[in-house]
Amino acid sequence: MDPDTPALRAVIAAGIPHRVVRTAIPHGPEESAGLQGIELHALLRTIVVRRGEGDYVFVLVPGGRRFDWGKLRAHLGVSRLSLPDQDEARTVTGYERGAITPFGASHAWPVIADASITSLERVAIGGGRRGVNLHLAPADLVAATGAEVVDVTSPGEPPAG
Repeated sequence: MDPDTPALRAVIAAGIPHRVVRTAIPHGPEESAGLQGIELHALLRTIVVRRGEGDYVFVLVPGGRRFDWGKLRAHLGVSRLSLPDQDEARTVTGYERGAITPFGASHAWPVIADASITSLERVAIGGGRRGVNLHLAPADLVAATGAEVVDVTSPGEPPAG
């Protein structure tokens, strides 16, 4: 299969065991998990968070959970965090919102993976384009990205909108 996104090229170049799963563009996390044949909690959203001017982190959040601002601020030792707008997120990652992934991003920002993923056999993370997904073992994801594994989420999806 042709590695047609920076994420796929990066995963292949690094020799990370993975499977590419292509689907129709989903209308939400539940639909995405269903199209990929995985449980919702194995679907990871990559959220880019600004912790300072020109300083960002990727936070990997399982489906059915939301990142907890207080836990994340405490872990990072900062009093303020914010979400970049769509244009800023694309500029600092190289990806459109909804397709952001640490693999092949335009800058290797630090990665924080929620601790809940460590009990899973496999997870799905974006492959750099909507409808392109990478399935891999959480340990391989953590090792490849140098992720810190920390409890930074709470149950429940973020509010819509």
